[in-house]
Amino acid sequence: MTTTQSTEAPVTAPAPPVTAVRVQNAVIKYGFVFVTVALFAYFALTEGSFRESATLLDTLRYVSVAAILGLGVTLAMAVGGMDMSVGAVAGLGVSVAAQTMVIHNQVGTVAILAVLAAGALAGLLNALLIVVLKIPDMLATLGTMFVIQGGKLILVDGQSVTPGMTEADGTTAPGRFTAGFLRIDRGTVLGIPISVLIFAALTVAAWVFLARTRWGRVLQAIGANPEAARLAGIRVGAYRALAYVLSGVLASVGGLILASRIGQGDVSAGTSQLLEAVAVALVGTSVLGRGRPNVWGTALGAVLIGIITTGLTIKGLPYYTQDVVEGAVLILALVFSFTLSKRRTA
Repeated sequence: MTTTQSTEAPVTAPAPPVTAVRVQNAVIKYGFVFVTVALFAYFALTEGSFRESATLLDTLRYVSVAAILGLGVTLAMAVGGMDMSVGAVAGLGVSVAAQTMVIHNQVGTVAILAVLAAGALAGLLNALLIVVLKIPDMLATLGTMFVIQGGKLILVDGQSVTPGMTEADGTTAPGRFTAGFLRIDRGTVLGIPISVLIFAALTVAAWVFLARTRWGRVLQAIGANPEAARLAGIRVGAYRALAYVLSGVLASVGGLILASRIGQGDVSAGTSQLLEAVAVALVGTSVLGRGRPNVWGTALGAVLIGIITTGLTIKGLPYYTQDVVEGAVLILALVFSFTLSKRRTA
């Protein structure tokens, strides 16, 4: 008895057309940039006031705090983590600045140094919990967030710090927010708000750090594969700690801008900044189809949030509709980052 073997080739699925692949890749890489440009063009064409330079600068000024906090979240994401304490750290910066100048009657320079030191200490606390005590990043930073939110209320006895306020002992607070400190958000250089210039400078600095220095490349290597980085001799714990300290310092810079903006130690300051900071960092992962944290993506995400908020406000839509639109944009960004990019690599 003889047997015969089939010589037919196995059936394989037909490859997608080259044109379709190119279109999909273009959508993944440039889709979110197109969405940003399209929304800007729509509001510019339908609302004359949106095109005014003052409006555009105010938009950038508005998003500067969330953008700077988002840069800190981006650094944490670069090492495979997440910093949920940035909003609380920014609020702590507001309270520390107010305490330093209003209660202790110090100059703005001392307040700035105190706020930056508070941010670094908050980052060190996160690093201790995550690196030394091995608590998962999100849980550790959530714990830090609650500790800081409660701690800053204790610091100011649960009340906002304002110039001329009556202290617990019945005396009047001797200090005030100095004119130089208030210029951080209210001042301009060549017509550009100083807070916008700070946002731009920190964006460039963060990009140089992550993309052009050994430390930044090591951070990204740890985020991609921490075990491989450890086997390569990299001190993973030290670099993860560095990322969280830098995130804390950036959050404190956002707090400085907030304190200058509101001109008092508002105990609720920074609370609403967390979600926007995380949102712009996540939106940034979709820019240019990278699917990973990147500084320019975070900056573009902040600009997009600003465009949406300003455009809808000018159109007179209720404030609560802005959350819906921003949430939809975030979902769209996640589709670009994960769903479409996975189909491309499948």
